[in-house]
Amino acid sequence: MKRTLGVCYYPEHWPEAQWAEDAARMAALGLTWVRIGEFAWSRMEPTPGTYDWAWLDRAIATLGDHGLKVVLGTPTATPPRWMLDRHPDMLALDKDGKPRGFGSRRHYCFSHRGYRGECAKIVSTMAERYGKSPHVAAWQTDNEYACHATTLSYSKAATEAFRDWLAQRYQSPDALNRAWGNVFWSMEYTDFDDIGLPNLTVTEPNPSHVMDFRRFASDEVVSFNRLQTEIIRRHSPAPIAHNYMGAVTEFDHFATGTDLDIASWDSYPLGFLSDRIPADAEHKRRFVRQGDPDFQAFHHDLYRAVGRGRWWIMEQQPGPVNWAPYNPDPLPGMARLWAWEAFAHGAEAVCYFRWRQAPFAQEQMHAGLLRPDSAPAQAFGEAGQVAEELAEMPDVETAPAKLALVFDYASDWAWEIQPQGRSFSYFWLVFHFYKGLRRLGLNVDILPPDTADLSGYKLVLAPGLFTLSDPLKAALAAHKGTAILGPRTNSKTADFSIPVPLPPNLPGLDARVIRVESLPPDVPVPLVQGGALVNWREKLEGTATVTEVAEDGWPALMSSGKLHYLAGWPDDAALARILARACADEGIETEALPEGLRRRDTATRRFMFNYNAVPVEWAGVSIPAAGVHWADL
Repeated sequence: MKRTLGVCYYPEHWPEAQWAEDAARMAALGLTWVRIGEFAWSRMEPTPGTYDWAWLDRAIATLGDHGLKVVLGTPTATPPRWMLDRHPDMLALDKDGKPRGFGSRRHYCFSHRGYRGECAKIVSTMAERYGKSPHVAAWQTDNEYACHATTLSYSKAATEAFRDWLAQRYQSPDALNRAWGNVFWSMEYTDFDDIGLPNLTVTEPNPSHVMDFRRFASDEVVSFNRLQTEIIRRHSPAPIAHNYMGAVTEFDHFATGTDLDIASWDSYPLGFLSDRIPADAEHKRRFVRQGDPDFQAFHHDLYRAVGRGRWWIMEQQPGPVNWAPYNPDPLPGMARLWAWEAFAHGAEAVCYFRWRQAPFAQEQMHAGLLRPDSAPAQAFGEAGQVAEELAEMPDVETAPAKLALVFDYASDWAWEIQPQGRSFSYFWLVFHFYKGLRRLGLNVDILPPDTADLSGYKLVLAPGLFTLSDPLKAALAAHKGTAILGPRTNSKTADFSIPVPLPPNLPGLDARVIRVESLPPDVPVPLVQGGALVNWREKLEGTATVTEVAEDGWPALMSSGKLHYLAGWPDDAALARILARACADEGIETEALPEGLRRRDTATRRFMFNYNAVPVEWAGVSIPAAGVHWADL
């Protein structure tokens, strides 16, 4: 498949006389895609039921006349002010009961049926008008579901919808009481209408209650998205995408992705390093202008799985952003490196955000490919270089990995609800394993938690899974390669109770977790073979072979054949040893890479990405700072 570049553009922000010049410059730069429309509801429908499509008709025609393809976004992330007059109770409420007010974006509650009706109207009208347009070649639903912590709403609409969801799930209050263990603290209910949302409680709410609320909230996102995709498909053959984000797990992206053709995500490496990644100060200083060497790649692989092979970057950082605690300028070359790394992981398109830096409103400090005065910014030339390189090498096809890492959104909710230790995070546990694999120069496939076939993989890793699904249990039982599970894998039932037999309860592996402890950062548990367990540690008993042992004598890794259970969170040294040994057992070649240098093999080429601010020597080649090197395999 041909790989292409694009950009995000807001014709409503600029004089119409400027549109043709912008389109011509985009085409000359080598761009293919232009995303528009996702925030323009107030211009599409200035007053209720009165539409103005003329300006959008002309914008699409202008872009199309210059050979550009349009990604048309539905505008439902930014309902206009008049919407509140029609639906004053449509606002989401935060967990303290405060409304998420008008004046920015994403202020709607997913559960408000009146607002959903308004969304259906605007999406229907758009799809009817542009569904057969020769220039509209793809769609985007809404924008960044869950951004600004907006998935969970504690509104009246959410309360009513949650009660209905519970009634359908449990059928009777007695069944719900048994599942949640409501006999504890006299929390039993006699009617579904008595059940509130799990906020404003004196101390922590029942974790089973919270877990079901998280499942419900995720289902609301899925159904909200499905409402739009079903309408678009009735009128348009073009593929549909949604733009997910980095380290945002508030809803199940796999479930949402079943109604989409393409998974896309918004990649802001420097913002993420400053705002989201729990790295130490030295790491953040080293990569302050480059981004973490593994964070983008993890999401590339995750969204390739969510999109069932088809994925894009809908927004790629081109320069300083406006929203992080600190917003440094990328090193020269990073806009090129980030794009090529995405293509090496299988991206069909990389779209820079945005064409021109806005001189007004909330994002005026967010860089674009152009400065506010329309002069080229730093990334403009780098995007052009990537376009030229793609013209010479468009066939960047992914290669199947020999190992896989399971990722589960519900497990992230579970361990956020009951971390048992301040530093325990499912997302960062899985990312820690991913980072360890990347440091060994390995390609990684990410799999959903209901994967039923592991036959293509020699090594499978599943750390921290809340509950093993039946399909994955069967797949593990049939798997002929090595599998490493734990810590906390299969440690709760679906109803959020400790199971008996005790976890991990893996067929053929006689090992039981009899006690757990969470560890402060300065209390590691050293291992005899080197390294330590940090953050989380489990004490095991059983007859399985002890493969790794702590200095206090407790097993740290127990094994039965090729099935292994890891009883804690390994530090970098322990993880490197465990992963290298597992790869050697399966004949998987590894290479310990220099810090900040990463490898990605495609079907035909080996790519090396240097995230360092200085050149790195590798295999007789000097890879420049913030540079990319590739060679045929």
